[in-house]
Amino acid sequence: MATTYDLVILGGGPGGFDAAIEAAGSGLKTALVEAAELGGTCLNRGCIPTKLWLGATEAVDELAAQAKMRVATGSVDIDFAALQTRKDKYLAATRKAMGMRLAQLGVDLVPGLGRVVAAGSLEVATAEGPTPLSYRNLIVATGSRPGSFPGLAPDGARVLDSTGLLALAEMPKSLIVVGGGFIGLEMAQAAHRMGATITLVDALPRLAGMEDPEVSKTLESVFKRQGWDLRLGVKVASVKTRGEEAVLTLEGGEELHADCALIAVGRKPNTADLGLEALGATLNGAGYIQTDAQLQAAPNVSAVGDVNGRMLLAHAASHQAHYVVERLLGRTAKPYDSGPVPSILYGAPEVFRAGTMAEEAKAQGSSVLVSRAQLIANPIAQAHAATAGFVKCIWRDGKVAGITAVGAGVSRLACFATLIIKLGWTREEAEAFMFPHPTLDESLKAALLADKEAV
Repeated sequence: MATTYDLVILGGGPGGFDAAIEAAGSGLKTALVEAAELGGTCLNRGCIPTKLWLGATEAVDELAAQAKMRVATGSVDIDFAALQTRKDKYLAATRKAMGMRLAQLGVDLVPGLGRVVAAGSLEVATAEGPTPLSYRNLIVATGSRPGSFPGLAPDGARVLDSTGLLALAEMPKSLIVVGGGFIGLEMAQAAHRMGATITLVDALPRLAGMEDPEVSKTLESVFKRQGWDLRLGVKVASVKTRGEEAVLTLEGGEELHADCALIAVGRKPNTADLGLEALGATLNGAGYIQTDAQLQAAPNVSAVGDVNGRMLLAHAASHQAHYVVERLLGRTAKPYDSGPVPSILYGAPEVFRAGTMAEEAKAQGSSVLVSRAQLIANPIAQAHAATAGFVKCIWRDGKVAGITAVGAGVSRLACFATLIIKLGWTREEAEAFMFPHPTLDESLKAALLADKEAV
């Protein structure tokens, strides 16, 4: 007799894997269906490999900063082949550990592409042929993939998406990056540290267009000083491989040439041909699964992570997965509440934000105040000769509603700052808290205690 699972999960990325671990650990009979590798985009083609690149090359920027202070000289030579080997070994070891953890908890891992055939029933296209699965509850956590536009499609030769760039055997000497969001900026920084000249093109008038405009201004200033060619507020007609180079053509006809081009223009959800519409689920125009206040897409069907379009972050997927499993176990019936969601751009400088930003509050008609502190006054920033940037606090009704920061190492502020927002600190609470000295946290303290101004 075929097994009917308490829970079947489509997708083994951060959301799907964490849901499987928690559900099985709580006694639910669980199956995890994964079409490719455990870990999803984050582990295999996104968050983790890019951080391995950035971590390995961080000393390049550190040495350059100290050299400007005339206190150090020398060079840092990156062995790109060795770095790629280390990356691949680490990812493989992590996938192996994830598989072992699933097995220890009794999760049935089904490799293949799953599709709903009826309420309570899936069919998985495996190497051995179609495999039916029956479920009482279904979580869709199929994630997303690199997006593209007409004329901007990667060709796998000299025009690449993020997956293709991460798989290169040799770092190109010149790189055109199309897209000034987090993916493009992190990869451009790593490539720059390894010797590539960077040309970045974006239709938006500023980098990191979803961030505070002051943050964008700081990023642009730093990258220009590093020699990047920034082409902002311009439209691209096409990007193509021509011989041994990538050629980008702007709408006005100007051509830009480089060894390779990276297309980093966003993500698209993996929702094609899942059969969810037959269950009553609705996809919006971009293909994201619409969910209700409890992250349900249809009766007994939930969607978590990138695929629901709420927040395309690995930790958001895991947070949503925890909520759904708790709901299935009867431990909560409340609507899903993410709380303030921390977001980080890694590199040098880094960008952190959580909570409501000033521009968002203004657009909503809210009256807010802001206070800020410059990193140049911070002894740790001075010690690292990395003083460009600031910490900015957004206040509403006398409480901290949001915090953003840009500068070297500001990701260290993420947990503390997010907690401050969640607790709704007042100035008095900031005054009463003992901040350690010397730390970068003192810039957060300075911003909390600085004079406020209207926006």
